Amino acid sequence: MAGSHPSGECKVSVIVPAYNEAEAIFKVVSEIKEAMDSTNYTYEIVVVDDGSTDDTGLLAQKAGARVIRHSENRGSGASRKSGLKACKGEWVVMIDGDGTYPALAIPAILPLLEEFSQVIGARTVERGTHRILRTLAKEMIRRLAELLVGRKIPDLNSGLRAFRRKDMMKFFHLIPDGFSCVSSMTLAFMTNGLPVKFVPIDYFPRIGKSKFHPVRDTYKYLLTVIRLVTYFAPLNVFLPLCGLLLAIGVLKGMIDLLWTGTLQESDIILFLSAVMVGSLGILADLIVAQGRGRDDGEG
Repeated sequence: MAGSHPSGECKVSVIVPAYNEAEAIFKVVSEIKEAMDSTNYTYEIVVVDDGSTDDTGLLAQKAGARVIRHSENRGSGASRKSGLKACKGEWVVMIDGDGTYPALAIPAILPLLEEFSQVIGARTVERGTHRILRTLAKEMIRRLAELLVGRKIPDLNSGLRAFRRKDMMKFFHLIPDGFSCVSSMTLAFMTNGLPVKFVPIDYFPRIGKSKFHPVRDTYKYLLTVIRLVTYFAPLNVFLPLCGLLLAIGVLKGMIDLLWTGTLQESDIILFLSAVMVGSLGILADLIVAQGRGRDDGEG
């Protein structure tokens, strides 16, 4: 029978990470219940109270959620991981607890998991704080991710997504504790050939105060993209860098030959650096391929 099953088996677990979201959490949980009650899926709602100093946990519980509490603030990614470990559903939905994402979009997203391993709500507009800075930073990093992955990514770090729990648990150890966790979830699936679907969604101004730190979180966000792609698809990082060094070396060598009639030491260093970077990429790719083959054999 469909409906909320907080203590038994269920098809869908809705995980809501929340830190000091007392102004929004009751509304968010209520909207999730309304959305899930309109489906035929059994479900649970798990709110992870990430060391809040307000009544976030209490209000979430009053709204009908199962609450997991962190004794201290550990980060958005840590909250998602705690929810993943504790939830019972075969399918998992993650949605932020600040009221920015439309819970009523969940019923349209869930059936797509019959075909895709992950379904991501792609925001059609940016309404967060520091809007100009966030838009520029996200666009730059999104385009870098597209270049490295070789696929279009409409929204790299959306806070509304659904996935098959068994697929996400393969990458559990790679999910960081901070804001870049959702980007890791996107890239882990895409670089491993798991089918990912992007669905356009609305995006609303947040309720309450933002916890986003423009410089610190953007820096971590950029590092996460490079780290994840290097981890799963190293040639996508090393070969462009090799090509760049080689092109600079060739251009500089030609200029030096025309200007001095001989190659300089720096030209040789650039050529050797390009060869070393390319060789490292090939070696890393062989290691990744060997690891995948071992995992497939065990599976």
